[in-house]
Amino acid sequence: MQSLNIVRKHRGLGFAFGLFALLTAGQVSANGAIGDHVNDLKAHISSYSEEVNWLVSKFDEVVDTYEKKGQKGTDTKVMVEYWEEVDFHSAIETNYVPVYANIWQGIFGVKQAIEAGAPVAKVREEQAKLNQALWQGLGAVKLAAQFQEKGLLAKVQTTEAEPTTMPETLDDIKHRLDRVVAKYAEKLPEAATSIVHDTYLHRFEGVEGALIEQDAALVEDLEKDFNVTLPQALDGKTSVDDVRKVVEAMQVKLDKAKSLLLEAEKKRKDVF
Repeated sequence: MQSLNIVRKHRGLGFAFGLFALLTAGQVSANGAIGDHVNDLKAHISSYSEEVNWLVSKFDEVVDTYEKKGQKGTDTKVMVEYWEEVDFHSAIETNYVPVYANIWQGIFGVKQAIEAGAPVAKVREEQAKLNQALWQGLGAVKLAAQFQEKGLLAKVQTTEAEPTTMPETLDDIKHRLDRVVAKYAEKLPEAATSIVHDTYLHRFEGVEGALIEQDAALVEDLEKDFNVTLPQALDGKTSVDDVRKVVEAMQVKLDKAKSLLLEAEKKRKDVF
């Protein structure tokens, strides 16, 4: 793999704290086996950096080939193979799902532009978006490594842990919705839809009774989102950005639901 000296500017504290909130709230179990490296990020930062440089180089080779040989002379399938080959793949997947989805979106942006015979300039635009997502992902992993070293991140679980309280369940639902966007970005709409249905049946239905007591209209709205709005958006034709907007709107409602449950619990404790 090629190694490049990349100088990254320090982000503002506001960005760092915002990303920390996402990292601590967004850790998830990856699909399939993951390596122990995800629980020792600091020791693997140099290899992750090397992998990102390698990915940027290999994706550039694909676009260069397209520029020289055209659509028929370019194998776009290797882009997914390159991405799934590196350890960085699971490092970002288990720590920052939104960027993980953006990387998949970027890969398919380049891939589909080539397959559609788009002008090279357009393909380069998609490639720039992909590279930006890769570097953003590396920055997120580096920040996660710092928090992990300080004991501020929970150990990544290879098997899914069940939430024990209703607020934890709502947080888990939000994380699952992030994975819906990621799966859709991977061009797996059926897998994304399956997560939606499973989340509704095995998570949301377990808390909706308590939520109805607080805000019945909110529950009805979320039920529509789970059973109509989001599944309809996962039709394979909707853009990833539009699916993300639906999910983000649902997550805002879930945050409101969590606040209502916490407030109700506080009132019960005050009474006793």
